[in-house]
Amino acid sequence: MKKISLIPFAFLFILGCVEKVDLIVHNANVYTINADFDIVTAFVVNDGKFIAVGGEELMDKYTPRSVVDAQGLSIFPGLIDAHAHAFDLGLDLLKADLKGTKSFDEVIQRLIKHRNTYNSELIFGAGWDQNNWENNQYPEIAKLDALFPNTPVILKRIDGHAFFVNQFALDKAGISADSKVNGGKVVLTEGKPSGLLIDNAMQLVEKIIPKPTQEEKIKALIDAQTLCFEKGLTTIDEAGISKEDVFLIDSLQKAGVIKLRFYAMLENEKQTLDYFLKLGTLKTENLNVRSVKVYVDGALGSRGAALKENYSDDSNNKGVMLISSDSLNRLALMLSKKSFQLNAHAIGDAANHAVLTAFGTALKDIEDPRWRIEHAQVLSKEDFSKLNDKIIPSVQPTHATSDMEWAKDRLGSSRMEGAYAYKDLLDWSGKLALGTDFPVEEVNPFMTFYSAVARKTPQSNDKGFQMENALTRYEAIKGMTIWGAYANFEENEKGSIEPGKLADFIILDKDIMSVDIDQVLETNIVATILNGNIVFSNRF
Repeated sequence: MKKISLIPFAFLFILGCVEKVDLIVHNANVYTINADFDIVTAFVVNDGKFIAVGGEELMDKYTPRSVVDAQGLSIFPGLIDAHAHAFDLGLDLLKADLKGTKSFDEVIQRLIKHRNTYNSELIFGAGWDQNNWENNQYPEIAKLDALFPNTPVILKRIDGHAFFVNQFALDKAGISADSKVNGGKVVLTEGKPSGLLIDNAMQLVEKIIPKPTQEEKIKALIDAQTLCFEKGLTTIDEAGISKEDVFLIDSLQKAGVIKLRFYAMLENEKQTLDYFLKLGTLKTENLNVRSVKVYVDGALGSRGAALKENYSDDSNNKGVMLISSDSLNRLALMLSKKSFQLNAHAIGDAANHAVLTAFGTALKDIEDPRWRIEHAQVLSKEDFSKLNDKIIPSVQPTHATSDMEWAKDRLGSSRMEGAYAYKDLLDWSGKLALGTDFPVEEVNPFMTFYSAVARKTPQSNDKGFQMENALTRYEAIKGMTIWGAYANFEENEKGSIEPGKLADFIILDKDIMSVDIDQVLETNIVATILNGNIVFSNRF
């Protein structure tokens, strides 16, 4: 295949044109993602915004300081990740990487290597998933204790909803068989703590984990930003953030250190809520603080998702509700009287039922709330009808393909019909916001697109997982652009290439709307542009 190269930004001094502008991009295949889904060949940028969109005639109407001949490459609006964790992504780079391990023995090997490299007083690993191991049972604490008898070891599960820790960590945190916690579980084996802490039980051991320093947080954000720009993400929705971290992002953005745009979902903690509900929403060009995230249940992989009936592979377990229905209803009614959106993490059918019930009551007389269900992973058939255009499902298509090997074991055939049902959710709500949930999944929006449309892993040769709930390419790209912007109350400033909107766009080396679907994952970002300025490029 002949390599295509872009003409670098050329500084042109053309006299006689009517209006001077910063940039013209032309000879491109531009997906505007406007209301008519128009495809054009050129657009004009000035002062960080699109001011004209159309054809090659724009070259004769403006005097540009810079011109890009895209040589037919495809251009899309900057991508929006509707559910992500930038701080966790960056901070996890400091931990032992346990993603992709095929056994607990491999986890042990990586921990030993990490200890030998960093020689730290506490060993923290992240990313393990027993569902991907040859023996997909939870690990045994004895193996950790034998190798790390005098060092606390804390291993975070891939979904962030479980810790596996050694006896030294249990002892240091004062955790015993008598330890109880609402909304979580200290899992016992033969009457003793097994080392497995589910959901809120994780808080019992968090007190022995040193909090990241300000310098570590700043580095985490910078590292996360780099990865996001490399993948074409220009806005991310940070799912659960403290007051202090909101102001850290704001200060770094004002200093020009962080250029990535953030939509902040505030943590459901009294100090943070009291401050912002009194202050009101906070909006700058790069930061939007107007939502609250609440965890309603745990995760399916750790059997913490709250189900109406017991797990198919655990007859004594229905999962965990992390907030009572009464507390959820009170929070929803309180926020319905404010300007803040409520974004509820709900995985299991019981959790989704509770959310839809609370939303239905709180939003009855509100015209345009745009409240969100984060994940909306398993719904009972009768609960789909509780959805409407006031509620936006915010889903992560890679969860469906990551979970498809074992989800049926957890849920059984009947419940699977309402699981990862993205097309059904779209039909009832009218819009979907799509995200990755990184670092639970990869920082890769093309995997999001591929999983939404193909409903399979790259290695799979089958026709796809429950293809009746696959999205079209048109629906998938809207979920990553204009619908994501709408879910953030930002559709008038981003999400499409239209005059008056922020000049955030990406240039790709493949047209993901037309290439064979299996080639989508081979797509590379040629350039990521924010406010008309390059923030990442592998060509310029």
